[in-house]
Amino acid sequence: MRGSTTDPNRAAGPARKVAGTLAGAALLLPLLGAAPSEAGPSVSGDSSAGLQRAFASAAAKYHVPQSVLLGVSYLQSRWDTHAGAPSVTGGYGPMHLTDARAALASAPHHSEGTEDARGDSARAALLPRTKVPEPAELPARLETLPKAAELTGLSAEELRGDSAANVAGGAALLAAAQKDLGEPPSQDPADWYGAVARFSGADDTATAAAYANDVFDVLRTGEERTTDAGQRLALAAQPALAPDTAQLTRTGLRTLGTGGTECPRTVSCEWIPAPYEEFGESDYGNHDLADRPASQSIKYIVIHDTEGTWDGVLNLVQDPTYVSWNYTLRSTDGHIAQHVKAKDVAWHAGNWYVNAKSIGLEHEGFLANPDAWYTEAMYRSSARLVRYLSAKYGIPLDRQHILGHDNVPGPTTSTVAGMHTDPGPYWDWRHYFELLGRPFKSTAGRQGGLVTIRPDYATNQPRYTGCVTKDVPCASHGSSEVRLYSAPDETAPLIKDIGLGKAPTIDVNDLSSRVSTGQQYALAGRDGDWTAIWYLGQKAWFKNPRKNPTAVNASGLVVTPKKGLATVPVYGRAYPEAAAYPAGVPVQAVSPLPYTVLKGQRYVVGDRVPGEYYYAVTFTTDSHKVVVGQDRYYEIQYGHRVAFVRAADVDVVRSRT
Repeated sequence: MRGSTTDPNRAAGPARKVAGTLAGAALLLPLLGAAPSEAGPSVSGDSSAGLQRAFASAAAKYHVPQSVLLGVSYLQSRWDTHAGAPSVTGGYGPMHLTDARAALASAPHHSEGTEDARGDSARAALLPRTKVPEPAELPARLETLPKAAELTGLSAEELRGDSAANVAGGAALLAAAQKDLGEPPSQDPADWYGAVARFSGADDTATAAAYANDVFDVLRTGEERTTDAGQRLALAAQPALAPDTAQLTRTGLRTLGTGGTECPRTVSCEWIPAPYEEFGESDYGNHDLADRPASQSIKYIVIHDTEGTWDGVLNLVQDPTYVSWNYTLRSTDGHIAQHVKAKDVAWHAGNWYVNAKSIGLEHEGFLANPDAWYTEAMYRSSARLVRYLSAKYGIPLDRQHILGHDNVPGPTTSTVAGMHTDPGPYWDWRHYFELLGRPFKSTAGRQGGLVTIRPDYATNQPRYTGCVTKDVPCASHGSSEVRLYSAPDETAPLIKDIGLGKAPTIDVNDLSSRVSTGQQYALAGRDGDWTAIWYLGQKAWFKNPRKNPTAVNASGLVVTPKKGLATVPVYGRAYPEAAAYPAGVPVQAVSPLPYTVLKGQRYVVGDRVPGEYYYAVTFTTDSHKVVVGQDRYYEIQYGHRVAFVRAADVDVVRSRT
């Protein structure tokens, strides 16, 4: 998606003709909703132990084990306060108490009408028109803050803006859940499994259990970290803790119908199918039936954020006229809905080659609001799903196969400027890959020839504009991204992306001069605290001080133009040569992007792939064909987005300096 700073009720582009249906009405709850108090968040006491004391005080007052209170809070917020700003679902403070009533409505990112989500020129571009419905009745999981106010006697303002009050509100909710289950206020954390499950706000046993299991995993392993407010908190490990999981049967929650979902057992997952309908005259949507991986391999997982909230986004994916993706993940509790089977091809990435070889995951969130934060519950659930899919389909766990939507290249020159920019600079890729079990580490010395981008998320706070209003600075916030300059000087011009046709800016949606955590680039030079890499055909510099590095050394394979070639074309898709197409399948153009790899430059190799095209422009599958050519391509990390070069044009060598 592209985070929007304009009127959410604007027209989103031309309508697609359907039988009386408007694509994707969406109710989107909190983005800029109830603002934090002017004084900002506070904690009882001024020392670094203030928040830890607040947990101890609330635990004692409401007779909740302090470890349970800390574990629940960690799964919601990792104990951060987010300066009193709401999460993507209107959750406030370390306990993520939800108050979604005052939120803005907007349209999800696939509703903008600027990108054909299918990304295939063999079919006419499909663009939606959306409207925002009137607010519907909110589920209980989005109204826990008013209930906490009722239980504690504290005001909503205090619960939103004061961290100690927020923790007390969470303790009161846990105590009330324990009482409702008929359980005593035990000091043994094992006796609180049912109450923790109910705290999740889930209305089904699978989601509630997955949430509670995560909390008790945190209790068993322990945690320690410094929060975004500079508070150092610790939770001692209890490795032998065995909760009373039988309490779940007394919660009164419904049993979820999984409908043959493709999810690991460690998450909660339900089947909410994307429709597949025929409208006549080769008009159908919103995905293509296929036979993956038998017919073609699955190479990528694409990480999106929704730019919308759960209910509205589900409305969009259930409309048969435009767009689809495989899974949606809910922020409050990490619950997952699957919409398209992995064997079939969803329309989500804006690049047909990537769509045909990927699985799309939408995460409830907003890229342009730094403190519309993602919960730990959603990060963990997503990581479990990605690990499962990676193992099942042989997808490498690296940043050239686990792509952000913002890493997907435009398939042709005309599409480059309209490609999406989610999940954006505030998605914590470093933490996400730690949860995937693939932390980014130094793998070579200074002579390795590559660097892996790896800033410290919390302290890395580049300036951005446009989160709320065009050209207005965004709030300071941790980021996964590092800015690139044309010289080793922060006053030097930013690196320009010629494909965008405009001067680079620091707008939150402008990817011209940004690299992201986990991406790897070939080393092009060093100058004191500065490091240069090859990026978009240019030498690009970023600040990389030894005392606080933003990248670590690595080594691996790189491509460079074959001897005698001054330039090599770059492609946004790896399509086969014309001779590979059988009768009845139109030849697709192998059209280069407006970029080149120049003599002497090097780019990191992600994969070697055949030229391949999935022909599917009809409702019935009898005409669908996978065309595989003799040409081979290398996927490379070219700029912020990946790209492809023909194997015949390049040599592959080991990196070194």
